[in-house]
Amino acid sequence: MTLSASSLLDKAARGERLDHSEVTALYSLPLPDVAAVAHELRLARTDPEVVTFLIDRNINYTNICNVGCNFCAFYRTARQKDSYVLDYEQISHKIRELEAVGGSRILMQGGVNPQLGLEYYTGLLQHIKRHHPTIRIEAFSPEEVLFMEKAFGLDLDTLLDTLIQAGLDGLPGAGGEILEDEVRANAAPARIRSHDWFRILDAAQRKGLYTISTMVIGFGESHAQRASHLLKIRDQQDRSLQLYGHGFAGFAMWTLQTEHTRLHGKAPGASAHEYLQQLAIARIALDNQPNIQASWPAQGFKVAQAALYYGASDLGSTMLEENVVSAAAGHDRHNATVRELVRIAADAGFRPMIRNSFFQPIARPDVEALLRPVHQEQPVGAD
Repeated sequence: MTLSASSLLDKAARGERLDHSEVTALYSLPLPDVAAVAHELRLARTDPEVVTFLIDRNINYTNICNVGCNFCAFYRTARQKDSYVLDYEQISHKIRELEAVGGSRILMQGGVNPQLGLEYYTGLLQHIKRHHPTIRIEAFSPEEVLFMEKAFGLDLDTLLDTLIQAGLDGLPGAGGEILEDEVRANAAPARIRSHDWFRILDAAQRKGLYTISTMVIGFGESHAQRASHLLKIRDQQDRSLQLYGHGFAGFAMWTLQTEHTRLHGKAPGASAHEYLQQLAIARIALDNQPNIQASWPAQGFKVAQAALYYGASDLGSTMLEENVVSAAAGHDRHNATVRELVRIAADAGFRPMIRNSFFQPIARPDVEALLRPVHQEQPVGAD
């Protein structure tokens, strides 16, 4: 039996689980109505007064990649002049800059670089743990892990155990995009398929590694495919919580950026309206994931602030350095300051809190001091 719009929203507002057809039906409802339900669920599932963020840094240790995704403007072939592989000291320099501003995590990813051996990865992890013991290392997307499996001849359990022993704390959720293989094959024929993405994330969760779920919209996928992506993530969260006692720490989503990619003019991308709609529906559909973050790198600060009333409870992180999304989009939003994220949260009426990777608040910034106007000194001789 098909529910009426009001009955569907009432069911969602009660926090009852929606099936695929019901989640898909949300896309046809007025966004203000869906957003109102999403915001009330956000207030019920997280601290209603608080918006969190993390101080961290993205480090891309290499831009050499042989996958060649059509939506990526970051990757290079080994023959290109601006290709690179960072050595350990270059990475340490970046981490020292993070430590200087009170950062607690690096999100470290790179291209699928066939020139690198297992010893590069294990040595890098050991180097970071030895020289930067307070920094969490969440590194290597499922795409990179899949490459390592094939290149180094290790089964997944052995590979993850080797990386954990070297210092790995978690995996990022990159490579999720839309977890429908029809969409994935059109956007990037050589991209990791959904089965392997879930297989690798499940193994990581089984071993106690940090994981996060993600989504990117704008490939031309249907509403039903977007709903299917959300429900596959929800199913994996159910499985992990039941079997391992923990699962995805949170959910992050953004829109496809195509300005400098081979998909420019071929994929539609997604508007701010679609982004906010998808975020609100994610809050409703993902009833087993309380932590949902807004994306300022792809959407900008204003839309990210609006997202705090469409289901988001978190502003992601300062990043300190972001190269992949900005390269595809052709903008220079590479980082955010603590002051900027504090202002976004405070101006929206929330109490900003600095968190750890697991979305647990660890420090309360001095909002008044951070947002105090800086008065320019009068020049010498001024009246």
